[in-house]
Amino acid sequence: MGMTENLLSASQLIVTGLIFLVILVVAVRGIDWAEFRRDQALQHSFFGAAVVLGFVWQLRAGISPGLSIHVFGMTLITLMMGWRLAILSGLLALVITVITGREPLVAFAANGLVTVMVPALVSHGIMRWERKRDFRNFFAYIFFCGFFGAGISVAVAGVVMCLMLWSAGVYTFAELIHEYLRYLPLFMIPEGFVNGAFVTGLMVFHPDRLLTLDQRRYR
Repeated sequence: MGMTENLLSASQLIVTGLIFLVILVVAVRGIDWAEFRRDQALQHSFFGAAVVLGFVWQLRAGISPGLSIHVFGMTLITLMMGWRLAILSGLLALVITVITGREPLVAFAANGLVTVMVPALVSHGIMRWERKRDFRNFFAYIFFCGFFGAGISVAVAGVVMCLMLWSAGVYTFAELIHEYLRYLPLFMIPEGFVNGAFVTGLMVFHPDRLLTLDQRRYR
């Protein structure tokens, strides 16, 4: 999902920028940087995810300006490294899209909020819910956090994007329903499948790469 610079008003860019900065500061301050510097595997995951997402996000489809869709992958990296590092990795990926000209710099905060922060926070919330329910079957982690979490995160991000465009007067609510919202369930399915498949593979072959996975619960 991307927004061109002429779609949002100046006031919306300022508001989204402030929200963006608050979440970014909370994320940065909560990271154990000493542990990050010591953990080379985590560093590889962090920078590798940024590069892969940066190029995957070059591929997208859309009908009207601002209503493009692409596979996020944010749920996967949120489960791999936690929401704080996932947000920073996702923002690095977004920098790549700016450098390649796919996204405008002026809308970086708005795109970062919708494309990176909302999916990461939603995925984190679903993961916390699954952990609180204390399921003892590892399929619960795969289904709820991987498949279900990814689908819900892309849906919430899509709704947030539509609300921003609607409040800016870019599209009417009827246009958003006709051109985007009615297709949203179709976007949720591949997002859930892609993230869920990778989460399943990591859980089977490299469970240590999923920092949010508490293996003791499923023994």
